[in-house]
Order: sequence, then C-alpha cells, then structure tokens
Amino acid sequence: MGQDNKSQTPSTFLLVGIPGLEHLHVWIGIPFCSMYLLATVGNVTILAVVRAERSLHEPMFLFLCMLSVTDLVLSTSTLPRMLCLFWFGARDIALDACLTQMFFIHSFTAMESGFFLAMAIDRYVAICHPLRHTTILTHARIAKMGASVIFRGVAFFSPHPILLMELPYCRTRVIAHTYCEFMAVVKLACVDTGATKRYSLSVASVISSCDGFLIAASYVLILKAVFRLPSREASFKALGTCGSHVCVILVFYSTAVFTFLTHRFGHNVAPQIHIFIANMYLLVPPFLNPIVYGIRTKKIREYVLRFLSVEAA
Repeated sequence: MGQDNKSQTPSTFLLVGIPGLEHLHVWIGIPFCSMYLLATVGNVTILAVVRAERSLHEPMFLFLCMLSVTDLVLSTSTLPRMLCLFWFGARDIALDACLTQMFFIHSFTAMESGFFLAMAIDRYVAICHPLRHTTILTHARIAKMGASVIFRGVAFFSPHPILLMELPYCRTRVIAHTYCEFMAVVKLACVDTGATKRYSLSVASVISSCDGFLIAASYVLILKAVFRLPSREASFKALGTCGSHVCVILVFYSTAVFTFLTHRFGHNVAPQIHIFIANMYLLVPPFLNPIVYGIRTKKIREYVLRFLSVEAA
C-alpha cells in the first residue's frame, strides 16, 4: 500500500537548473537572455524581410523562413522558463507544461535538423545544377519538403510525452536539468524504462545520423563543384558561404551528439558539463542562424540597410 501511495504521477516537477552551479544561475542567465533576445530579433527580421520583399521568395529564403520559425519556437519553449528558474528561483513546473515543453524541444530539434538538410540540398542544386534550380525546387516541392520535415518531427516525438504520462514515479520529482528533457524525466520512473529509453535514443540517432550523412554528402559534392569553377573569386565566395553554413551545422550536431553519447555512455561526465552543453544546442543555433544565413546573405543585408536608411531619413 505504501508503494502504491508513492508510485503516483506527480502534478508538478522541480527543475534544479545546472547542478553545482546554482550560485551562478543569475550570472549565467545574462548571456542566455542576450542570446535569446538576439535570436528573436534576428529570426523575426528574416521573416519580415522575406515576407516584404517578393524577390526573396526563392527556395533558399523559403527554407530559411522555415528554419527561423523553428528557431523561434525552440528557443521560446525553453529560454523564458529557464530564465524564471535562474533569476526568480521558479523551480516548479506543472506536469502538463513539462510534457508540452518536452514535445516542443524534441520535435523541433528534429525539424531543425531536417531544415538544415533541406538547405544543404538547396545549396547543392543551386551550385551543381544552377540552370535547373528553379525547375527542380518548385514552390510545390519546397512545400512538400517542409511538410515532410514537420510531419517527421511530430510523428516520431509525439509518443514521448504519452509514454511518460503513463509511467509511475516513486523516486523523486526533482529533474536535474534546466528544462524537461525526456531522458532526465524518464530516470525518475520507478519501473523498468529500458524499452522507452531505447526508443528515444534510437529515433534520435537514426534521424541525426541520416540527416548528418546526407548533409555531409551534399557539401562534399558542392566542394567538388566549387573547385571546378573557372573563377578563383567565385570559388572563394562559394567556399566562404559554405564554410559558415558548415560551422553552424557542426555546432548543432556536435553538441547534440555529445548529449546523446553522454546519455548512452558518459556516466562519468560531470552533470554541469552535460547540462551546459545540452543548453548550447538549443541556444546557439537560433542565435547564429540569422547571422550566418541572414546578415551574411547579400540580398537580406541590402534590404535591411535600405529599410534602415529610409527610416532614418
């Protein structure tokens, strides 16, 4: 009977934040908040510019808008709640809010990966088949690719909150994390969750490895085409663009892979290092994407500067 009383699904969980660094939460929140504000302004600017300028209704910019929406949802589903924890000590999070946050984090992380792949495919077609770019990537095909990425994220990660809702919890309701991550919550269950963990890790590893392989293959083909360009200036320009894209993608995948491997094998990794890096792959790409894909893109930069000069006048 005592076991039955203890093995109930709690109405709230308690978030710890970054274990061992609780005394630095206030200070850690400052750069996190700055990155969130810059990510929000940058991604909203990209969406506004592409919507206002019809000449930007091209495959690259349409995929960029999809990525911007994903970044906004991903960062907004985590950062405001995290800052409440860091600055106001608001540790309690309701079960429904926790599971909703979990769904958004995991499904939109998968969408982020999918849109990186879509943009890599767009760059491959634009550089390797420039004359057929608009005929291959029509608006209808772009819409289908975007819908496929969204469907994949929703379909594979909808089971996560459902599976956790069915579990009994008898150990503790304290989540040693800054947000409701699936693996951090499932550890609190008082039944064998081996199959549930394997499902989550398998889905994450299949999606990330398939997307990562196809992105790498796209950029290898792009580089081969770039080195065959007759103009050295054109080659350097294409390499600069691809290099910045690859850097953002590497940040996203390296931090995600580190988090995955830590869950699977890294039991000796300090919790604060694991959780800090887990925050990085939710914070850094939304912050960097508008800079790398937006500000460094000539058409968007020119439109923003033109708009600012008109407003100043």
